[in-house]
Amino acid sequence: MATVTKKELIDRIADTTQAKRVVVKRIVQSFLDEVVNELANDNRLEFRDFGVFETRTRAAREAQNPRTLEKVNVPPKRTVKFKMGRLLKEKLTMSVAAGNIK
Repeated sequence: MATVTKKELIDRIADTTQAKRVVVKRIVQSFLDEVVNELANDNRLEFRDFGVFETRTRAAREAQNPRTLEKVNVPPKRTVKFKMGRLLKEKLTMSVAAGNIK
């Protein structure tokens, strides 16, 4: 499985759109900043056919250190949940059917 960096993504978009790399970089960074801000404000982000991002709060719990078997209190934690949209789900299903799994 290959890793695609933000820089590579910006380069691809700039090549595809013939826009200047600096402009694309500013737009992509602004988009990511807005996603982070909305999730930090507990807002749900829905991108039709791509997916939905929403925050969840995991309850506080008591865990156990596996080495010492000592009980440890774990505080509540906010996480982000992503649910795939229709187009993304279809693309992934087609990849599996075509044998493109790595």
